[in-house]
Amino acid sequence: MKKRAFTMVELILVIVIFGIIASIGASMIATMYQNYIYARTVNYLQAQSDITLQQIAKRLQYRIKDTTVALRTDNGDILQLADANVNEDYDVIQWIGYSNEAMLNAGGNPGWSGFIDLDSAGTSSIGSTLSTPGSDLDFADRIISALTNNDVNMGNGRVALIFKGIPETIVLNKVEGYNWDSTGIKSDYTVLVSSNGADMFNMVDVNLPSSIYEQYYLAHTAYAIVPSNLRSGSDIDLDLELRYNFQPWRIGSTYVTASSALLATNVNLFRVRQTGSTIRLKLCLHDNMRSGTGDYIVTCKEEVVL
Repeated sequence: MKKRAFTMVELILVIVIFGIIASIGASMIATMYQNYIYARTVNYLQAQSDITLQQIAKRLQYRIKDTTVALRTDNGDILQLADANVNEDYDVIQWIGYSNEAMLNAGGNPGWSGFIDLDSAGTSSIGSTLSTPGSDLDFADRIISALTNNDVNMGNGRVALIFKGIPETIVLNKVEGYNWDSTGIKSDYTVLVSSNGADMFNMVDVNLPSSIYEQYYLAHTAYAIVPSNLRSGSDIDLDLELRYNFQPWRIGSTYVTASSALLATNVNLFRVRQTGSTIRLKLCLHDNMRSGTGDYIVTCKEEVVL
């Protein structure tokens, strides 16, 4: 029986068909890999945006609400964040946070109760003492010291007691940085304190408040969100820093010389808006062309803080 082999034409056709199939497969694999890289980059940027916004939101959650202000670093203007005139030119956000960690005390009295006993013999503007029943100021002192690496404690005159009832319009002066106005909010509503036992404050401020109120916050630091390392001469590529461990109620203590932590790099946009008591955050990050796909990938996320 005579066997018949492939002809040259048939072999060429088979090779051509296999080549077409291989080229299609290679293109599909390349496209799938590019889509994978793109999706991985988007997921990474979204995760970084979410982490950054959560870090900011957690601190804003424990803000003393009327202390949140927007600053313009180019001319020093300061406005309440809720002011309708706040726009993208106000590039730094600053607020005072009350010492939430120093309040929480599992299984015992809170570190500070937030209440002053106005009828107690221990509350005296003449004696510069305030009775705060139900508090464990020794616990609060240990927590504040631990949080600040002992830079701030209840004995070195840096902890502030801020009475509730701060007026909506807060005046911050522009002398010695962004500090409380010594003739306004500071003298009437804020006083430096040290502990005198577990439930007694000593007021150590030179300017004692003209009135003592029943409710208060205890604060050991302010916070600021600051854009830094601006590149390309625009706001499409910058870093975002958290400034902390500074006390605006002390002359010379500002966010400029405060401790800092890097929150995010390659920030394309960061905006903060306040309506009523609600703060809305928006953050956009880009990948700085690192994906290798040839695309400039940008993702945006928003967070609302009540």
